Amino acid sequence: MSDDTTASADSQSGSSSVVDKSKRKSLLLGLGGAVLVIGGLWFIYEEFIASGSVSTENAYVAGENAQVTPLTSGRVVEVLVTDTQPVRKGQLLFRLEDADQKIALQQAEANLAQVQRRYGQSLASNAALGAAASANEAQINTARAALASAQASLTRAQEDYRRRAALSGSGAVSSEELTTARQALDSARAAYQEAQAGVAQAQENARSARRQEEAAVALTKGTNEQTAPEILEAQAQVDKARLDLERTVVRAPISGVIAKRAIQVGQRIQSGQAAMTVVPVDQLYVDANFKEDQLGKVRSGQKARLTSDFYGGDVVYHGKVVGFAGGTGAAFSLIPAQNATGNWIKVVQRLPVRIQLDPKELKEHPLRIGLSMEAEIDLTDND
Repeated sequence: MSDDTTASADSQSGSSSVVDKSKRKSLLLGLGGAVLVIGGLWFIYEEFIASGSVSTENAYVAGENAQVTPLTSGRVVEVLVTDTQPVRKGQLLFRLEDADQKIALQQAEANLAQVQRRYGQSLASNAALGAAASANEAQINTARAALASAQASLTRAQEDYRRRAALSGSGAVSSEELTTARQALDSARAAYQEAQAGVAQAQENARSARRQEEAAVALTKGTNEQTAPEILEAQAQVDKARLDLERTVVRAPISGVIAKRAIQVGQRIQSGQAAMTVVPVDQLYVDANFKEDQLGKVRSGQKARLTSDFYGGDVVYHGKVVGFAGGTGAAFSLIPAQNATGNWIKVVQRLPVRIQLDPKELKEHPLRIGLSMEAEIDLTDND
């Protein structure tokens, strides 16, 4: 009884697990049809839907950071911001000790005042030299008048001597009288020569005085207290000293968030040393690293949709492609790949594509540099 019962149960179980031959063909046809339908839908998706866009998860938020570097050296006396603090353009960040700069400004201002006085003295000296030259020129006329008087005396002495010399033979003029006339003639001739020398000396003095005036005037010719070179140089030193003093107060170059603060009160900082960084959170962009076989139809100006892991898929950012990097990440790495080897294996490269974000959306949902993003570019947008 038990053996027959067992055999009967096995027979019923085997017959129920085997599909009827009449139904097997229809099932295979149905399965094949389903595969064809799925394949067709996949083809339609890839050809008409997926091919209209490219996407990547290898995308990160980036931005043009502004490094805050003082343009003068000094000791930090006050720091008014800290990391993560938002700041506005022009907001005071920190101060440097300004005692040295104040002293330098005072010295420059004193030097400017001294140079201005020397310039005024030069103008007064020019006027004095001009007056002296004019006085020397006037002496020429006086010397010429003296020469004319000496010439007249010489002519008279010559006439007197000639008359007496003509009468000396007749005894009408004594030898003593003739000697006196000769002496008077010699004196008149000497006086005339002296007057000639006086005229020459007066002319030379006038020329020398005029040249001295011209030499002095050449230093100030065509200038005034606003355009004189020495005054301009001294004024430039004042401006530089004042600028150095103003640079002891360091302000934010752009609006953003403070990052990488590297200074403390009491620290001495050198000109050009990085003190902190300002991240412009309202001017961020995304560097999306697409595979090289995805970029055949990507063009500048195409629209893009982006989501961030920071906010999740509920927040969608809209942007546009603004450019491509000049090379792949591997090309600019510290140790570039050496593909010209015998064991070369092809690796699909990625090229950074820069996507500009909408500032309004950034303001509503701020991002930070380095956050991960998912980017999708619409290839059908060819405007």
